[in-house]
Amino acid sequence: MRSEVQPTGLPVEEVVGPVREALATRGLAVLQAPPGAGKTTVVPLRLLDEAWLAGGRIVVLEPRRLAARAAAARMASLLGEPVGQTVGYVTRDDRKVGPATRIEVVTEGILTRRIQTDASLPGIGLVVLDEVHERNLQGDLALALLVDIRPALRPDLRILAMSATIAADRFATVLGRADGGAATPVIASQGRAHPVDLRWLPAPPRSRIEDETAAAVQRALREESGDVLVFLPGAAAIHRVARALGPNPGPPGADVDVRLLFGALAAADQDAALAPSPAGRRRVVLSTDIAETSLTVAGVRVVVDAGLARSPRYDPRSGLTRLQTGPAARSSADQRAGRAGRIEPGVAYRLWSQADHASRRAFPEPEITTVDLAGLALELAVWGADPSDLAFLDAPPPGALAEARTLLADLGALDPEGRPSPAGRAMAALPLHPRLARMVVDGSARGTGWVACILAALLEDRDVLRGRPDELPTDIAERVRLIADPRATHPHLDRGARASARRRAEQLARRVRVAPAEARHDDVGPALALAYPDRIAQRRARGRVRMRGGGGAQIPDTDPLADEALLVVADLDPGQGDARVRMAAALDEADVEAAAGDAIEDVTTLTWDRGRNDLRRRTERRLGLLVLAADEGPPAPGPDTTEALLEQVRATRLAVLRWTDAARGLQRRVTFLRDHGFGDWPDLADEALITSLEDWLAPMIPGATRRSDLEAVDLLQALATRLGRGRRAEIDRLAPSHVVLANGRRLALDYTDLDTGPTASVRVQEAYGTTVHPTVADGRVPVVLSLLSPAARPVQITADLPGFWTGSWSEVRKELAGRYPKHPWPTDPSTASPPPPRPRR
Repeated sequence: MRSEVQPTGLPVEEVVGPVREALATRGLAVLQAPPGAGKTTVVPLRLLDEAWLAGGRIVVLEPRRLAARAAAARMASLLGEPVGQTVGYVTRDDRKVGPATRIEVVTEGILTRRIQTDASLPGIGLVVLDEVHERNLQGDLALALLVDIRPALRPDLRILAMSATIAADRFATVLGRADGGAATPVIASQGRAHPVDLRWLPAPPRSRIEDETAAAVQRALREESGDVLVFLPGAAAIHRVARALGPNPGPPGADVDVRLLFGALAAADQDAALAPSPAGRRRVVLSTDIAETSLTVAGVRVVVDAGLARSPRYDPRSGLTRLQTGPAARSSADQRAGRAGRIEPGVAYRLWSQADHASRRAFPEPEITTVDLAGLALELAVWGADPSDLAFLDAPPPGALAEARTLLADLGALDPEGRPSPAGRAMAALPLHPRLARMVVDGSARGTGWVACILAALLEDRDVLRGRPDELPTDIAERVRLIADPRATHPHLDRGARASARRRAEQLARRVRVAPAEARHDDVGPALALAYPDRIAQRRARGRVRMRGGGGAQIPDTDPLADEALLVVADLDPGQGDARVRMAAALDEADVEAAAGDAIEDVTTLTWDRGRNDLRRRTERRLGLLVLAADEGPPAPGPDTTEALLEQVRATRLAVLRWTDAARGLQRRVTFLRDHGFGDWPDLADEALITSLEDWLAPMIPGATRRSDLEAVDLLQALATRLGRGRRAEIDRLAPSHVVLANGRRLALDYTDLDTGPTASVRVQEAYGTTVHPTVADGRVPVVLSLLSPAARPVQITADLPGFWTGSWSEVRKELAGRYPKHPWPTDPSTASPPPPRPRR
């Protein structure tokens, strides 16, 4: 083993001793050192021969792939070895380690995957978490899992967290939970930074940041000496600035090389950007924030900072976490400026104002609070822990975590108890968002694995087509064709993006052992629906779709997908009103069944059809709020149908039933007796009948299915049944339906007005000879008589007919005699003979 390294002269060398002591005695430590102090490359090498390591390996977690490769290369060079011997690296898509490797620099979820596979981490003696201040989600998770496993499984495991900021105490507190809560030692390296002159060059409103950056670089080349490091938010901005600068942007006579530096760049180009400039030449390095803390760019004396950063944010358009551009935090800007003072006093040009700087966030937001948490939720499910059980620096937001778990359930990654399914475990093993992982896992099993890998590569990065959104096709199958066939072309094709997506698709295909093959157009929709079962949409009009959750979206009328009956949407642009579909694929019903079959329901509803005035059944095959198929017809007998009929009886307040005069009369007579206290009678009023339909009506319609069955109900019999046996005679005695006059005339009684009591109407002549006023309730309640003229007009209302004969009759008699002279009007009607009753018709 060649672990002897000559002194580097880097500031961190001064604190290697305290780090060794803390790890030897406590097993835990936090090292705080500014960028350029050498912590990433020096500290792991200085710890290789520690007795407690006992020949074990050191794993260094780097948040970024480019930094991991560069760190491994730098450490290997200090040992005088190629990468892959004592020092190696493992990234998502690349691996360079060997049997003798003692230091492994790993990225992203590599460490998490190892912990999930074997929590005892065999052969590993030290885990170094580098750049923890960046608050990468995977770094936070790795820290929480390490703290969880150390007390019970690996009390001998050493953990070292390294940070470039002053927030080291927070990490020390969390690490302390791995050692019973005792304070973790914090070792600080002060570094040796030179002063940096800040020059503010705020960009004018509505100017292009690329143009302002290029102008600032040219100014810096004129005003200052040394190499220039330029911070830009992403690869697209870097390419635009490079074009604006041209091949030699320096002043006349100067030889200046423009180098690019970002994660997706080829390794040789990255190495060229990091290497010192040849004698007599200067270089401009156009970089993302990868050079902010993780990398050392030799020879830099000038920094030009556009003041922007790309941070992971949940993107509702795609349902994934995407990088979004915004103002860089003050701490990031300070670290960038510090790059200019590494070797001598330097200069930093900032393309924003001091006032703007004061209003910016002090530190970047932790990823755990801003990104989609589906991946984290799946890892927690595989680990079998609740977030509250783990040592997170910031707890996952409960709302975002609940939403993530719902999505995982829709994807089939979790069972109803929230445990990972076999498919969920397979998904967790892939370096993809769970949506895309489900697509690749299931697609591989269904024969669409290559298409799924292409889609995953396309969706996790930028579109391979460039242009205004309205100029680009909605059909994502066109993009799959362009990636699958390197000879294919399109007017808006971005060849660099196509090449990058193709490489990534091939890497994924190797992971799941799928061979690149023909990408059939008809496979795109079914594969995409595996990732987006919650974004299946249905045509409601040309260019208009309804999403599964009920929201609306639109597609240009001229787009070939505008008339598709079913779609799955991968990229959705929210806006005022309906969202705009950016990328989607066509589906058929079988595709929907395959992707979301567990969520599809057959829903039968029974509704009253107003046009038919009858009960109808509608059976719908639904996915969320989408109706995939429907069938209508008469309902079948059963409890649900009976309840639907009862509901219509309630809604019409009994009017849908066929009431006879006899039934209404019996109801009113019983109500009269009940309200006047003449016995203990059941409540037969409409309101009482409505609230007790299940008791009296439901037993009468067990096989009913339609309105005619309700109309056939014998309400008189139903009411009699409610009264109980043997009470009809009592009702007829106390509240008869008729009374008989002296001439034998039967007068029908009306019990409608409970305040007035029973009433009846009769021509006054037919009451002649009646000397006893008719009553009910055993003589306790008089019938209110309305006495009529020969023309059937009321002439008197009375509850005391004998009193009327002896009282006001004489006045009424005069009036009647004058109007109807041909009729007899005796002076004493009580002794007069009434006319004979008219024969019944």
